[in-house]
Amino acid sequence: MNIRSLTRGDGVVIGAAILLFIASFLDFLAVECPSGAPSSACSSWNGWSSDFATTTAGIFILGVVGAALVVVSHLLPQRNLFGLTLEQWGTAFVVAAAFSSTWTMLFSHPDGLEKGPGQIMGFIVLLVLAAATVVGSRLPALKAPLMGAASPQPAAPYGGQPGQVGQPAGGYGYPGGAQQGAAPSPYGAPAAGQPSYGGQPGAAAPAAAAGGEFAPFWFAVPVARPLYAEDGSATPIAELAPGTWYLAVEQRGQALVAQTQDGRRGVLQDTTGIQRG
Repeated sequence: MNIRSLTRGDGVVIGAAILLFIASFLDFLAVECPSGAPSSACSSWNGWSSDFATTTAGIFILGVVGAALVVVSHLLPQRNLFGLTLEQWGTAFVVAAAFSSTWTMLFSHPDGLEKGPGQIMGFIVLLVLAAATVVGSRLPALKAPLMGAASPQPAAPYGGQPGQVGQPAGGYGYPGGAQQGAAPSPYGAPAAGQPSYGGQPGAAAPAAAAGGEFAPFWFAVPVARPLYAEDGSATPIAELAPGTWYLAVEQRGQALVAQTQDGRRGVLQDTTGIQRG
């Protein structure tokens, strides 16, 4: 699980899910009290009332579960459930909950009952939640890292070796320069004593294959580029962001098979202008 893979869009989804959960405890429907009537004569029901469970479950529970699936899909390696990713299931749940809330607000209003603050708040929050899940991966402002990763230093030119002048001291996921007295590792792979991809200091670095075969190396992209599934699907599974180091684990012609920080693997078809660590 890699919390650094969360974006600002995920932060909006998490915040909206918390507000939706709070709204479920507020009055969803209430009896319209005549003027001067005692409060004991007026009843109200929140989102957990059994009298309206079939309606509120499709709003509050479905919305919170959908938001959780979207966030979890970004924390774990990609998983498919009945042919859809967790993010796709979560987005569908959130959109369905927003539709159910909108329908209840506009058309489902039993006689003698008035809308409570929980219903109104849930409706607004679900609209925000649906927008964040649907367009969050497309807006640059929401695609930025949530954890505020350190700004990367200028990378070495393509083919440069770790430890050269001007080489970064080590950003997120990037193997630092060679230790004092140690020779740089081949092909830009992490040097001895440096952390391997996603590993801890002192872990073994990817070894170069013998006989001139491909050896894993670190690289960064100059601009955001899509990462496609290894099965040849035309739908991107992730997007590589500039300023972040990724590990190339295989070469297929001019394309590279890259691994992201959360363990997902895919094919980078456009390798022009990449910077090699």
